[in-house]
Amino acid sequence: MRIAVPDLVSNSYFPAVAADALGYYRAEGVDVSVVHISPVESCVAALRDGAVDFIGASAHAPLLAFPEWRGVKLICAQSQGMYWFLVMRHALRLARGELDGIKGCRIAAVPFTAAALQRVLAAAGIDVRQDRIDIVVPESAKRPGVNFGVAAAEALAKGEIDGFFANGMGAEIAVTRGAGDIVLDIRRGDGPAECFNYTMPVVATTDRLIAANPQAAAAVVRAITRTQRQLRTDAEAAARAGAQLFPPYEAGLISAVVARDLPFYTPAISFSFVAAMTSFAWSIGLSQTAPASYQNVVATQFAHLWDA
Repeated sequence: MRIAVPDLVSNSYFPAVAADALGYYRAEGVDVSVVHISPVESCVAALRDGAVDFIGASAHAPLLAFPEWRGVKLICAQSQGMYWFLVMRHALRLARGELDGIKGCRIAAVPFTAAALQRVLAAAGIDVRQDRIDIVVPESAKRPGVNFGVAAAEALAKGEIDGFFANGMGAEIAVTRGAGDIVLDIRRGDGPAECFNYTMPVVATTDRLIAANPQAAAAVVRAITRTQRQLRTDAEAAARAGAQLFPPYEAGLISAVVARDLPFYTPAISFSFVAAMTSFAWSIGLSQTAPASYQNVVATQFAHLWDA
């Protein structure tokens, strides 16, 4: 079986990939390998078309290929809260939450996260068009197989962009190299509070797999929850997994990035989250229903495993 992630060199979907590196899929009796399929639209299409069995992606991403949640379910969270960071050029000297300073700037984001960025900024009273904010994709990030966050951090260092909205690994690289500063970290209270539940990293699969092989879906949930527990209690686990998964420089950073995320590494998907996330999806045009019903989005038969 295969689980696809749209972003591999990152902490975004680290529990799903670390579960393979740390041996938890095998321990739960399923043979699951991780594949990188990017962009996210292609990743979700691969799930729809049966090329992969699970995806580790944003909670609202399945709507890209499964209209109104038909044929797909979320089975657990990888971590809680919106996990993309707004990082701006260090020379701008912007403080956390200082959004007036991004007006007139050139900010990198892939189309999927750009929609989220525009919604976050709108909730904060920033109009992208009126405030002349240019959201772009750097040429360096368009190459096949390139990790967007890493490429965006490099583009920021070269002065090609003024900022980017991307994953924690990209943010860590930009900050540690002195190229950028974090202006928005939604998880830690920056920006409007409502944005926290716009999305989060999850694992999803199809209704057909759940019907045909519920034991495999349950095993994946157990593997993710065991991985989250080990990451929370074993400081070296992230380093061991990162050494197997990432290039040397990014592998050296992953422990610190994961350590900051540990409070969010829990598997539950709450009713309040689904209400907020599906309303957000409606607001950016991914759905015609807001909010969607919890049972329509979440495979509730696996919920008891979140507390196991």
